[in-house]
Amino acid sequence: MAIEQIKMPQLGESVTEGTISKWLVSVGDKVNKYDPLAEVMTDKVNAEVPSSFDGVIKELIAEEDGTYEVGEVILTIETEGGGSSEPQASEETSAPAKEEAPKSESKSVASTPAADAPKGGRYSPAVLKLSQEHGIDLSQVAGTGAGGRITRKDLNKIIETGNIPTADNAPKAEAPAKAEAPKQEAPKAAASKPAKAAGTNVPVVPGDEEIPVTGVRKAIAANMLKSKHEAPHGWTMMEVDVTNLVEYRNSIKGEFKKKEGFNLTFFAFFVKAVAQALKEYPQINSMWAGDKIVRKKDINLNIAVATQDALYTPVIKNADEKTIKGIAREIGELAGKVRAGKLTGADMSGGTFTVNNTGSFGSVQSMGIINHPQAAILQVESIVKRPVVMDNGMIAVRDMVNLCMSLDHRVLDGLVCGQFMQRVREILENTSKENTSVY
Repeated sequence: MAIEQIKMPQLGESVTEGTISKWLVSVGDKVNKYDPLAEVMTDKVNAEVPSSFDGVIKELIAEEDGTYEVGEVILTIETEGGGSSEPQASEETSAPAKEEAPKSESKSVASTPAADAPKGGRYSPAVLKLSQEHGIDLSQVAGTGAGGRITRKDLNKIIETGNIPTADNAPKAEAPAKAEAPKQEAPKAAASKPAKAAGTNVPVVPGDEEIPVTGVRKAIAANMLKSKHEAPHGWTMMEVDVTNLVEYRNSIKGEFKKKEGFNLTFFAFFVKAVAQALKEYPQINSMWAGDKIVRKKDINLNIAVATQDALYTPVIKNADEKTIKGIAREIGELAGKVRAGKLTGADMSGGTFTVNNTGSFGSVQSMGIINHPQAAILQVESIVKRPVVMDNGMIAVRDMVNLCMSLDHRVLDGLVCGQFMQRVREILENTSKENTSVY
């Protein structure tokens, strides 16, 4: 028999970690190669981790809701074949037994196997990392996981209370009786003040709801924070008269839906116009790379798709080569994948510019945060009817829309962005039945 390891896979080109949202197997289960083992969530996708072997589940090392770096071992499988029946991790630790003295000098919790035994096995990488960051002595922690295993939730509860068990404050035989009175008084002192969320100055009073931050929410926060900290955001807005576009789309949408089987949305026209303008102004399709600016050859447009608790940006690849019909189809398919939780790493990778349909919520003006490491993001606002003074001095009711663009001022300046926006406006204002085909 042999013990094989399954590691956290890389589910996208820029993905560095994943969160185990649900185990699909248990210890002792027999699995075949390619059977799904766990559901993993990243900032890019939700996906299943398949088995690389035929065998029996030996140990679930990772924990549900735990976040692990790409390449970390998340479980082991016992397979038929040559080799030791002990886990590979055990072989690795037993091999250098002659070097026991150097190992004893290490301060890593991972090198204290004696403490592991009472907790039912090795600590997970997430538990080790958290304990080392906060100086927690794991030998003093009672685990609530299977077989007494210490989980990240156990450590988070300890961190929230502030009562960190360390090697220096290990309990002594006479300590409980003496310490009992002060412990009873502590809640009285705290009762006069509202509690605070762990690690923050946010007061929490009875009735408040504390909602755990999901892996996706953490990833969105990290990416947005990185963008705002690194990229000096500039902003510009342009008003566009899309009366002819609205009339054209409304005149063919019913026939189009009947013929093609999916909707012809206004957004498809905007995405096509942006793709065309990017081809003419390739400077916009660039990224900051420290000592150089990378101008991307392909025009791959991220579109923002929201769910109830997260925002995803799947990619329309080579959008400049697609028709309005083709773009409309992809918008529908990608949005469907987002809401069904079926996005893949390929669906999320390679984006060079982002178009956000903020108008779908009724917004008329917004300032988007750039999708790092891209150089700009364009917000398409709501189409509204407004009175407009025409060239002949007459006032007419027109369909108007605001296009709002945030730009990385390290890469782009106002001149080229203004020219790009003018070109987008020109394409949209000239979209009509007479000179535009959706095919």
